[in-house]
Amino acid sequence: MYNMSMFTFAFFVGIYSYIIFFLGITDWLYKDVMVWVTGLFWGGVSLWWFRKLNKNKEKVKLPKLSGKLFTFLLLLFILQLLVNLIGVLGPELAFDALWYHLTLPKIYLDSHSIFFIPGGLLYYSVMPKLGEMLYIGGLSFGNEVIPKLIHFSFGLLTCFALYKLSRKFFSPLVSIIAVVIFYSNLVVGWQSITAYVDLTRALFEVMALWAFVNWLDKGKTKWLIWSALMLGFAITTKLLAIGSLIMFALLIFWKTRNRNAVKKIVMYTLIALSVPLPWFIFSYINTGNPVYPFFTEIYKVSPEPLSFVGFFREVGTLFIHSADPISPIYVIFLPLFILLFKKIKNNKLILAIGTYSILSIIIWYFTPRTGGGRFILPYLPALSILCAFLYSYLIKNIKLKYIGKFLICLIIFVSLISIGYRFMANIKYLPIILGKESKDEFLEKHLNFSFGDFYDYDGYFKNNIKPTDKVLLYGFHNLYYINFPFVDSSWLKPSDVFNYIATQNTNLPMQYKNWKLVYENEKTMVKLYKP
Repeated sequence: MYNMSMFTFAFFVGIYSYIIFFLGITDWLYKDVMVWVTGLFWGGVSLWWFRKLNKNKEKVKLPKLSGKLFTFLLLLFILQLLVNLIGVLGPELAFDALWYHLTLPKIYLDSHSIFFIPGGLLYYSVMPKLGEMLYIGGLSFGNEVIPKLIHFSFGLLTCFALYKLSRKFFSPLVSIIAVVIFYSNLVVGWQSITAYVDLTRALFEVMALWAFVNWLDKGKTKWLIWSALMLGFAITTKLLAIGSLIMFALLIFWKTRNRNAVKKIVMYTLIALSVPLPWFIFSYINTGNPVYPFFTEIYKVSPEPLSFVGFFREVGTLFIHSADPISPIYVIFLPLFILLFKKIKNNKLILAIGTYSILSIIIWYFTPRTGGGRFILPYLPALSILCAFLYSYLIKNIKLKYIGKFLICLIIFVSLISIGYRFMANIKYLPIILGKESKDEFLEKHLNFSFGDFYDYDGYFKNNIKPTDKVLLYGFHNLYYINFPFVDSSWLKPSDVFNYIATQNTNLPMQYKNWKLVYENEKTMVKLYKP
């Protein structure tokens, strides 16, 4: 019942995102409307849920804290959670969040509409954006901290789904080990404090895997449908998740191996692609390309050349030298995967997860890898399950038990290192959380103005730009913290009227050379001109 509730909740999240999408394309995206819609929708969902729980008269079964090791690992997870929460409660600093994950929802909400933004800056404006739709809801209630909390929550939900999936194979102890391995990844810790969407995708990806494993185990078609729906929401969150379709198609063929395989693959694909279909249609209507900006001059997509050496070099870099660090546990366990492959092979469900993990790395290699370690993040839960399985096998084997004990010590050590590292990274947020530092002071100190960030920390724009004014921007990149009327040069139309021009780290265009400089800030590298 509660396993099914997880899928129902994930489905409702997807429905809520589409309600916001349809409000946006019908020009009803007002804060008051969003507050009412959010309250009524989730209030109705909660009422339905409580009535259903009361009807079934089931009690939530929490894991028993029967063992000291389980309790210690759970405390490590909670400590990691609290360290991540410190970073969540401060202002956003991450580049992509300030570039488009938060900026697009803010522009949509201010414009009361979801629309195509042309030009070379916000070219993701018509790409499927389930996560950003949720951020529109968050921004309707407050500032960027709420979207950060939403993304943080998806990290916790991913851990819960990972635990429940692991319980199909393991004891509570081994299941919590899988969770600790996943959550102690530095890339997960970093993502947990940002308003990105990779943890949102991770939840839907692990839910798709969970439902698929249920189908392998029970053979009921409803689980294959749930898996396709969850993958559809993953694709709607991040279009790169479409690569997972290939993985599941191959796994369906591996499982079925008869004429029905093609039917099941077609069914699975149609269901998965029907979920983001409204976004594809919206993109096609506005740009003539259902997956804009892919396959355009802005974002060229070309297949990765086949290279055996190149593949292993890139994978080695991913797991050892990634800019977004991946836990070394996976590399350390690699020799055991090879040595104990026969044991994995004898377990049908674990073998499926192992095959899924290998395919995920191959898919990662052949898709755009501009996101580094965070693009493999949605598949790390599966790798964590494999590590937990190997630990479980070793600890039960008298001859190999000492290796299992060594590995659990290693897992704990990596978790402690991650907690310490993330605490040192997040400690800068404590002064503003505790009220000892203002938001202006914090952002002046920590934003990277030479890398495209902007913030009006000295209040000049706030005090001098009126609501009736409009500023034309040149050279700006991360627009989230702009709180005055503006139009960017990348989407300027001949009909747009403006009475100020602001430049950041660039020269004033020659056609405006007679405009007068009225403000300059050396730190933000911003200059303001008027006729």
